[in-house]
Formats: sequence, structure tokens, C-alpha cells
Amino acid sequence: MNDLFTGLITSKTRIKLLVRFFFNPTVKSYLRELANEFDVSTNAVRGELSQLTKTELLISKKSGRLVYYKANVDHPLFADLKSMVSKAIGVDTIIDSIVRRLGELDRAYLLDDYAEGKDTGIIDLLLVGNIDPYHLNDLSRKTERYINRKIRSLVITKDEYRTIRPTIEKKPHLLIWEKNYQRNSSGNSEL
Repeated sequence: MNDLFTGLITSKTRIKLLVRFFFNPTVKSYLRELANEFDVSTNAVRGELSQLTKTELLISKKSGRLVYYKANVDHPLFADLKSMVSKAIGVDTIIDSIVRRLGELDRAYLLDDYAEGKDTGIIDLLLVGNIDPYHLNDLSRKTERYINRKIRSLVITKDEYRTIRPTIEKKPHLLIWEKNYQRNSSGNSEL
């Protein structure tokens, strides 16, 4: 990921902030939380947050004593930055390969750290559908070398998903792909 952005952006802290906020734009974070996560000084993070807020890529909102930052989804460059971050992390490559080669995928979720925009190096995927596990393992190994990240995946059926859905919704998760569903007579999707 750093290879893609380092030619364009020289600040490693700014790159981490862009990944954090533009990979999952619902994420909100405050200064000290970011400094601790990135293991840098609050001054380093404060300067980058100030720059990104001045350019209106981030918006800030005070809540009590804390100022929370999040991506400005109304910024003209939002969609482009979100796409660049997704490509840099490699999630688009993973999902495209799974959809084209591995069977019937109904939904794909990112779980835990990456769902919160944290680039920890381990991508946790939940795949709902009928996926060939042997080929998934082979594809994951090849993709890991390409994106320089570890991929952990859990494959479950639609019925299993219905059972564990409440548990999934309690943890950080981000829907990253969904099959186009036909609406049934009650107006609900099939899944």
C-alpha cells in the first residue's frame, strides 16, 4: 500500500490517515486515539489532521472535550480517494478474483480492523455463499504475495449467515460486495 501512495504523498502519517478515513468513511476518530494507533506524537497527527481539514477532505465535530474527525463524503475527490485506498489495500483484487473464479458469492464483508480503516496487515473476510475452499486458499496465497498482506477468510452458507448475523452486526464489519438480489413479494431481498 505504501508503494502506491509514497510516490504521491511523502508523509506516512497522512497515508495512514487517508486509509483510516477513506477506506470506511463511517469511521470517526480523535487525535490521541490516532496518535496511539499510529505510534507517533500527537503533534505529528495534529498537523496532518489540520491540513486534511483545511482542504476539506476531513470534517471535524466536537463532542464534549474530544474533536472527532471523519471523511468528508461530499468532497469532490471523495470517490476517487476511496477507490485509491481500496486499490492500495488490495480488497478490490481479492473480491474480483473470488467472484470470477470461486463459485457463487452472495456477500463479502471485511471484519474487525480493516472494517474500521486500520491497516494492520491482516485482512479478515467473511464470505457468504457456495465457495470452493481449495481454490480460495490457493487464490488467497497468491493475492497475499501481491498485496503484501495476510488474508483470513471464513466461508459460510446463506443459512449460516442468517444464524450468525446478529453476532456479525455487533462487531466492526463493512459490506464490500453484494450480489444483485431480486426482491421478493414483501419487498425484502432474498438473503
